[in-house]
Amino acid sequence: MIEVKNLSKYYGNKLAVDNVSFTVHKGDVLGFLGPNGAGKSTTMKMITGFLVPSSGTATVGEHDIRKSPKQAKELFGYLPENGPLYEEMTVYEFLDFIAGLRLKPEEKANAIQRVSETCHIQEVIDQPIETLSKGYRQRVGMAQALIHDPNILVLDEPTDGLDPNQKHGVRNLIASMAEEKAIILSTHILEEVDAMCNRIIVIDNGKILADEKPEEFRKRHPHFGGVRLEVENSESAKKIKDILGTEKMIQKIIEEDKVLLVLPKDKKPIDALILSLIKEKNLDVRSVSSQPTALDHVFKQLTNN
Repeated sequence: MIEVKNLSKYYGNKLAVDNVSFTVHKGDVLGFLGPNGAGKSTTMKMITGFLVPSSGTATVGEHDIRKSPKQAKELFGYLPENGPLYEEMTVYEFLDFIAGLRLKPEEKANAIQRVSETCHIQEVIDQPIETLSKGYRQRVGMAQALIHDPNILVLDEPTDGLDPNQKHGVRNLIASMAEEKAIILSTHILEEVDAMCNRIIVIDNGKILADEKPEEFRKRHPHFGGVRLEVENSESAKKIKDILGTEKMIQKIIEEDKVLLVLPKDKKPIDALILSLIKEKNLDVRSVSSQPTALDHVFKQLTNN
């Protein structure tokens, strides 16, 4: 649904986005990650036609954003970071205005009702936008992006500044639309990617460093697939290391205090093997657990942040 081709953007002599290419298909919820200043928002603004690339282009549906911007923009909903809202308008007036730009007159009422229910803003529909909390403003921004029921959504920091309950609501909303749409979600919050995305792109200094599924991304961590053993004492640790060290599926054992971290070869699961050996050899182990590999660990390693 979206094909990004060799996008680059200069601000003066500074190269903010450097020859970026990727595609997004229906059913993709793409987490577009990067440190502050990495080029995320600039890339999304070029995809949506709000910034002109220095070189390259993006195709939305069958329309080149540079050659046919109007036709391309009809196909997506866009929630920019800190999206502007007309604060003097009520929520209804704002959505009516946006619907008038996007839809036929006879379609407006049903569309406003649909997005009001979808984004849970019925109770503030007649309030001036300037009186709304950050959470409700973000919902109104999401509602305007959905007013024409687009097949493509481009969301820049959609949960920025929201409290945990509000974030949960936005995540549920995005998850409910995931199968039917192609969604690009820019964020620096790794837990959101874990909760919502089936694909990850990491950009830093304007270049793509990774484009893969979350599980593949985790495998970049040197401790991926590790099994953590808590042992009684140093004698137990030595015995366990001697036994496990002969197994071909085990690459390395790291000892720290009374904990052994057993790492697999080729990132393959070794949980069953460890449990089997503990039982068979009657090893003195107090607890066994999988070593968690959080996305942020890999992100920091990849971007050196």
